[in-house]
Amino acid sequence: MEADEKRFQRRAQMKYIIVQAGGRGTRLETLTANKPKALVPVDNLPMIFHLFKKYPEAHFKIIADYQKDTLKRYLKAFATVDYEVVDADKKGTCSGIADALKTIPDSTPFMLIWCDLILSNFGMPENVTHNYIGISKDFECRWSYVDGTFKQEASKENGVAGLFLFKDKAQISDVPAEGEFVKWLATKNLSFERLNMYGGLEIGTMLSYFQNELNKPKCRPFNKMEFKGDIVLKYPLDAQGRKLAADEIAWYKKVTELGYTNIPKIYGYDPLVMEKIKGENIFAYAFLTKGFKRALLMKIVDALKRLHALVPPIEANVEDCESNYITKTFDRLDKVRDLVPFAADETVVVNGKKCANVFAVKDRIIADMRAMYPSKFYLTHGDNTFHNMMIETNGVRPILLDPRGYFGKTKFYGDVDYDWAKLYYSVVGDYDQFNRKNFSLEIHDDCVDLEIVSNNWKDVEEDFFALTGADRRKIKLLHAIIWLSLTTYAWEDYDAICGAFYKGLYELQRYLDDDE
Repeated sequence: MEADEKRFQRRAQMKYIIVQAGGRGTRLETLTANKPKALVPVDNLPMIFHLFKKYPEAHFKIIADYQKDTLKRYLKAFATVDYEVVDADKKGTCSGIADALKTIPDSTPFMLIWCDLILSNFGMPENVTHNYIGISKDFECRWSYVDGTFKQEASKENGVAGLFLFKDKAQISDVPAEGEFVKWLATKNLSFERLNMYGGLEIGTMLSYFQNELNKPKCRPFNKMEFKGDIVLKYPLDAQGRKLAADEIAWYKKVTELGYTNIPKIYGYDPLVMEKIKGENIFAYAFLTKGFKRALLMKIVDALKRLHALVPPIEANVEDCESNYITKTFDRLDKVRDLVPFAADETVVVNGKKCANVFAVKDRIIADMRAMYPSKFYLTHGDNTFHNMMIETNGVRPILLDPRGYFGKTKFYGDVDYDWAKLYYSVVGDYDQFNRKNFSLEIHDDCVDLEIVSNNWKDVEEDFFALTGADRRKIKLLHAIIWLSLTTYAWEDYDAICGAFYKGLYELQRYLDDDE
């Protein structure tokens, strides 16, 4: 029987949701090497957080086995919903369900869902007085449900998608401790109404993951971009996005009034509407001769220097430096201190190099950083990585995008060396490849190995210092601090949190080694 859509509410809530998040996720290959599949990021959110976002008032019972300690630490750091983790010690999708049912009240409906299912246009019945089964319409499932019967036949139109609504827990009170849930369910004499799930996703394999991620605009979770012909529209999605958009728009307005030309043409501000640049992000220009990279770097540095010189500098604000370099960094690090492996150790071996833990040398780092605070603030961009720059097809003009627009509490102005450090972050640090998830991380019993695909710009490091005139020692310390600050900014990806922390330690040790 097809469920009547008129009895559905898009925002109706289910008080209890059991999430089957057990299993090794072996079909996701390297994506689950360091974390459970529930934490694999999809569309800028860990899989399970899509459920949290859709049903924020529900109580979640999350069944876990593989990497369950990682899941618990991650949820403790970032989850804002009501949840409990149910430890499972058996195999199969039945594992843990019986324990999860124990604390659901009698005669109370609940949802059971696999964690790798991303719901889209799914309407919840107003009153779950029947049992319901989710039917796939956009992806293939191993089991199908036709005419009230389960069949072990693959189907894209009648597939059993891994979502069930039960009118009460008595319906599956005899669920076994292990084994395949749908196979067991097929032996039961239960009737279901079908819930057709259009627009849903199942991210169960590496192939399905990359098919979903391929060719999508790379945006943060707090904004989205829309391309229409020769223009780009940028929208904020939440409170954080609206705050950042306000700063970005104010910066574009200011530099436009000052006649600055290394930005896209702006056609509107609510939402932000700008020209689509005919060109590529600078990190895309990886296989260039050293001479060509040097020439391009000269243009980038020149564009930034002209920005810095558009208006006279102002007196630096020490509190802003303290906030941006010290307070923000250690607040973010404190949030992940119990999450990242080895973050409590005095030293961590990264790529064979014994690195001091930032917490162990905190006083030294703070003292060094404070001694480098500037006396003047200049008009700055604040986030001028290669990722936020494009070069026009004719190679003439670098275009600056996504300005930060503030430094601490000061609008527009900031430490000019922060701009140079952000550029160094791309030239030497390969940040842009890391940001695109082009890295691999192996966490061993006593060390970590982190490999980031290269931007192939490291050979112009000396040109960078010659062209910018920046203080080498300060840039290297800022470089480490920027990586360490990235930890919770990249909160939606567990591997990125850990990778940013370890890369930060590695760069911090380079700074300490040079200082000896």
